[in-house]
Amino acid sequence: MNLIDTHCHLADKRLARNIEQVISDAVSAGVRQMISAAANLPDARIAAKLAETHPEVFCTAGVHPHHAAEQTETYLAEIEQLASCPRNVAIGEIGLDYHYDYSPRPRQQESFAEQLALADRLGKVIVIHTREAFDDTMSIIRNSGVDGSKFVFHSFTGGIEQVRELLDIGAMVSYSGIATFKTADDIRQGVAIVPDDRIFVETDSPYLSPVPVRNVRTNQPAYVAHVARCLAEVRGVSADLFADQTTANAKRFFGF
Repeated sequence: MNLIDTHCHLADKRLARNIEQVISDAVSAGVRQMISAAANLPDARIAAKLAETHPEVFCTAGVHPHHAAEQTETYLAEIEQLASCPRNVAIGEIGLDYHYDYSPRPRQQESFAEQLALADRLGKVIVIHTREAFDDTMSIIRNSGVDGSKFVFHSFTGGIEQVRELLDIGAMVSYSGIATFKTADDIRQGVAIVPDDRIFVETDSPYLSPVPVRNVRTNQPAYVAHVARCLAEVRGVSADLFADQTTANAKRFFGF
């Protein structure tokens, strides 16, 4: 298969400590490129360095809602500097997370809006994280005035109705190993209706190992092949065709 893992966390120590093997295993599994997503500024710096030294790796820059309350007054300037790196392809992952509330919701919302404005000014596409906060996420996006086609909702777990909302604004939808879980029938129903040119695959590694390696504690980009096979079956197409479709989509959206 010809695949791109559109969202992994290579800066995480569980992957970074063995990064050469992780990348080699991914390439052997048919993963031609991988995007190392940032959760905070230290992550973004490590990802940028990895992307500079590994031709298979691209990177993002942004602050996850978990870390919104930790940021100093200079954080937006630092994101802008990181976003200027040649291998940077997006602002993200940014958004809202009401499951843990590690940062107060008002600060999450403020940081999200600030980073949306920055991405818009820089002309960057945007990687969205939303957990138990879909309505507020969509409200802030709509109020931002940013073109909906600039967004990808990563590791999406919504059902058909939420998928339709994303499609209505022109967003891309990306699925991780969660979509392979036995309990994920509602997610797979959403997978089935996404148009061929609007869907990605990802691992979100080192988290969310997919079936059939669900019990593996550390997920890795090589396992995106399992996600692709599952989604291809849901959509009634061959795994190779689906891999080619998602790869073409990722290249177009992220501008490889």
